[in-house]
Amino acid sequence: MTAFPIEAVREKFPALSLADKGRRRIYLDNPAGTQVPQAVADAVSRCLLTTNANLGGYFETTIAAQAVVDEAHQAMADFLGAASPEEIIIGANMTTLTYHMSRTLGRTLKPGDEIILTRMDHEGNVSPWLQLAEDLGLVVRWLPFDEKSWQVEEATLAALLTDKTRLVALNYASNLTGSINRVKALTAIARNAGALVYVDAVQYAPHGLIDVRDLGCDFLICSAYKFFGPHMGILWGRRDVIDGLKPYKCRCSSNGLPERFELGTPQIELMAGLTAAVDYFAELGAAAGEGGSRRQKIAKAFEVSIAYENPLAQRLIDGLSDISGLAIHGITDPKRLGERVPTVSFTVDGIVPETIVRQMNAENIFLWSGHNYAWEIVHQLGIPAEHGVVRIGIAHYNTATEIDETLESVHRVIAMLRQQRS
Repeated sequence: MTAFPIEAVREKFPALSLADKGRRRIYLDNPAGTQVPQAVADAVSRCLLTTNANLGGYFETTIAAQAVVDEAHQAMADFLGAASPEEIIIGANMTTLTYHMSRTLGRTLKPGDEIILTRMDHEGNVSPWLQLAEDLGLVVRWLPFDEKSWQVEEATLAALLTDKTRLVALNYASNLTGSINRVKALTAIARNAGALVYVDAVQYAPHGLIDVRDLGCDFLICSAYKFFGPHMGILWGRRDVIDGLKPYKCRCSSNGLPERFELGTPQIELMAGLTAAVDYFAELGAAAGEGGSRRQKIAKAFEVSIAYENPLAQRLIDGLSDISGLAIHGITDPKRLGERVPTVSFTVDGIVPETIVRQMNAENIFLWSGHNYAWEIVHQLGIPAEHGVVRIGIAHYNTATEIDETLESVHRVIAMLRQQRS
């Protein structure tokens, strides 16, 4: 396999060369949002400076703006393996789009209908459905994850399904444990029972190739700013499903797809950045030797980036496992590395996560503490929500040297805090 071109990759991201008072930055806050390549920033700027107009007119800038919008939908169709750009709905963010789609789907539901939510999901794929259930008198059934496998098990889902189940909301990968669910198998079980399946792929999209047609789900959502793009959300909907839905929208706005689901004037300049982010993956695949379609190049990019990221994740897990009293909440078995994304969360006996993170942030190592909106996970695990975990998230622009520096800091900070406590 072609070696991952880490130095060439890092050169594309201006933020990676920034320093503060002479101190380097280590970006391990990636599950909350990645840095962007220069090409993304350039695309946003170019759009604002040369194609800045609203849509629907006949002059040059409005025609060019429409091309930007069309290109973004096609780029995401290629990224997700969609049958058509008409299945791609672009909006402000994942949570806003999920609220919008949940209310639209609510028009098809009645009191007593059942929906299944997991204890593994980000709150953005929980609260919209909980509140819809409260509004409509729906029954919510909770699907826990297995604390040994760290995944949602097929048998557990099957046991919850009834002839009243109308929707199952799942996540592809956890933003806290990093675990990847077997979405294709779970989807097949749910759809065989007659339920729609709504998949949150926000945390998976930066780390693995998504093929919506192969998964068999009805909806899948992700966020561009998690995969080196601008702050936007993207929702894919199966054509035969979304074509029959009646969204909330202005009376005089288009009834076409996907326009009927995209409220108001779009974020055209950010759509330009979105296309550039997808093209970044395609360029990475081309550099790895793939000469086919954009979709094929994206697939190659993920092939080489996964092969690069996984050893970094294992290096991090191994280094953390050496610390007594430290518990990693997620898969640690090297043989199961392919069943997780490189997001690693942990707690340490007797030490509040924020105290660790504050010390490491002061060393310009960027990471997070807290529940990180994985509200159901921390409650299932019995972790105090007000404290949460320490979360370290790797992207394919990170290096082994950065992981080693981070591990050295974790060891030193924990030792210092323990000494202060004693």
